[in-house]
Amino acid sequence: MEQAHSQLERSLKRKHIVFLGLAYMSPFAVFDTFGIVSEATQGHVPVSYLLITAAILFTAFSYGKMVKVYPAAGSAYTYTRQTMHSGLGFLVGWASLLDYLFLPMINALLAHIYLSSGFPNVPGWIWVVGLIVFITMMNILGVKIAVSANILMVLFQLLVAVIFVLLTVRAVVSGETGEFSFTPFYSDSLSVSAVFSGASILALSFLGFDAVTTLSEEAVEPKKSVPAGILLIAIIGGVFFTTVTYAMQSLIPDVSRLENISGASPEIALLIGGNLFQSVFLSGALVSVVASGLAAQTSASRLLYAMGRDRVIPQRWFGSIHPRLKTPIFNIVFLGVLALSALFLDLTTATSFINFGAFTAFSFVNLSVIVHYFRKERTNSLLSVWSSIGSPLIGLAFNVYLWYSLDFKAMMLGLIWVGIGFAYLLYLTRFFRQQPPQFQFEETAGG
Repeated sequence: MEQAHSQLERSLKRKHIVFLGLAYMSPFAVFDTFGIVSEATQGHVPVSYLLITAAILFTAFSYGKMVKVYPAAGSAYTYTRQTMHSGLGFLVGWASLLDYLFLPMINALLAHIYLSSGFPNVPGWIWVVGLIVFITMMNILGVKIAVSANILMVLFQLLVAVIFVLLTVRAVVSGETGEFSFTPFYSDSLSVSAVFSGASILALSFLGFDAVTTLSEEAVEPKKSVPAGILLIAIIGGVFFTTVTYAMQSLIPDVSRLENISGASPEIALLIGGNLFQSVFLSGALVSVVASGLAAQTSASRLLYAMGRDRVIPQRWFGSIHPRLKTPIFNIVFLGVLALSALFLDLTTATSFINFGAFTAFSFVNLSVIVHYFRKERTNSLLSVWSSIGSPLIGLAFNVYLWYSLDFKAMMLGLIWVGIGFAYLLYLTRFFRQQPPQFQFEETAGG
């Protein structure tokens, strides 16, 4: 590993980091959960996006602080391990595994929602199983999406999203339905607990914004470009998501009048652009689901391989590579089987389950900044106290409350997962008589 890192070329500037971060956050993520969050917040999705954007911005600032301290690292696990305790870091890493292991499940569930709206007579399970089998076979065969192809797919999604917004604005301005007002941001029916609950679901839209921390060793000026890039990614993403959902909420203030709340976005596409645009929209959604599913399964299978190779998990199964195909087949199939849980979960529970790991990681990044200040920094300037205590404390409070607002079923599943991790940690450390093995989250950056 040391040799591999020393050969990385410092070629990434701030603009490259920002684009790569936005590519991690699929532009189509804004459409995935609009229906269920609009129902949960009684028509205040933009407010929920403002809340989750605020939480992400404070957390992004904390990531930037940690990148300056540990420029070769890149995960909440690493920061927690370095500033607090190796065992606690292990549990943070274990909780973060939820994002890696179950993100392919989310993509399968979205394929079901999107395609069922376009082809209502086809049984939904066919789309779930079909997508999982497709991406699993693609990954087993070692097919990789070139960077140029990935950029094209991201641009295509962005183009469809922009057309969607323009058609939505046209429909509102022409008086066909809805109106532009301040209501999506505030009304008498606004419930603080409801919009926080909605924000806890919408964190799915920002998954991956922190992934660029793994590019520190390839950035030209990592202590400047990476922190600035992280903040820009969060700001651009927040503005984009809030703008799109404001237009959608203005058009459809009450999603209960739609036939399929989970599939609200394809139904709105039909309303504003007819069958032709709905077909284009579904094409963009399918591209998004396939690209994200491939990347998620590829990344997670390599993470499991790294963990198996380092004996964090059983090496015999997870640490092996097929001699001819040169892919970790067991890991890929294992992830495909996990993704079949999409057959039994609804989108609210599924997204909350994944966000359990995200909010845990975000909380400990903020906490790491505070602990590092008291242990090593201890400068008393007003700016230092704000950046090392005030800002991360606000970010921590946001994330803890959002974590508390998660779906109850997902919360229980997440706590059970952490409980399993703690039992496994006791086994690995012989009841803390030895150091826990290390995760290698940064190894997934290159897919």
